[in-house]
Amino acid sequence: MLALLKRNFILYFRNRSGVFFSLLGALISFLLYIIFLQKNLTDAWSQLPDNTNLLNNWLMGGTLAVTGMTTSFTALTQMVQDRENQVDQDLFLTDLGSWGLQASYLISSIIISFVMQVFMFAVMSLYFKESPVISHLPEIALIMLLSSLISSLVNVLLIYRFQSVDSLGKLATIVGTASGFLVGTYIPIGVLPDSAQLFMKCTPATYIASLYRQVLMKERLETAFSGNNSLLQEFQEKMGIQINWQELLTKEETYFIVVIISLVAILLWMLFVKVFSKRK
Repeated sequence: MLALLKRNFILYFRNRSGVFFSLLGALISFLLYIIFLQKNLTDAWSQLPDNTNLLNNWLMGGTLAVTGMTTSFTALTQMVQDRENQVDQDLFLTDLGSWGLQASYLISSIIISFVMQVFMFAVMSLYFKESPVISHLPEIALIMLLSSLISSLVNVLLIYRFQSVDSLGKLATIVGTASGFLVGTYIPIGVLPDSAQLFMKCTPATYIASLYRQVLMKERLETAFSGNNSLLQEFQEKMGIQINWQELLTKEETYFIVVIISLVAILLWMLFVKVFSKRK
């Protein structure tokens, strides 16, 4: 297993252009915010104290969620490439067998996604001159792990039956383009039509972004909205900090949804591997 994991890490990080393009969705969200969206959002919430830093943290949460989606997807393309080149036939002959091989792809994707989220978090913190709250780092790491897990599971289910890297590339383009919309970094969820909001609420990344934002923005939300709870709730709903299902979800409820989705995705992945192994 360790040899297969090492192989997958080397193949991912050795391909520098692949690493760059795996971060492209996150970089687009980041750059669009800096160039276009930052001024519009700060003007829209000009009544709030320290609104620039508040919204910078909002952007960081969404961009980290995008990073989890796109980097895990790119990491999993190795599975399709091995299948296309029939390398998987040789790897099946190892002691790990089909289950071990599929697990190696999934685990390497989770680790790569986690590492790249740490990298993007460091880059954005340095750019915005944000000093992370030390007490928040364990929870941020937990969300990164959950993001890596759920993104890898959803992506592996999406691409499991692809047979060529070329056809997978078309899906990668869609995922990279759509990811920023799904987490509300291009357009905040609260200003979209109800149908678009419902679609976003049915995607796991929306809840990951919500968790990131609730942790990263905690102190600044308390300061900016001190004594103005109604405006706080409006801001949280419009900006996707807390997701509205008839009422705003608490952080604990959001964690619960993420865990349930992860468990369902794990069961589906196990079913896929079992069916695929029998066909082999």
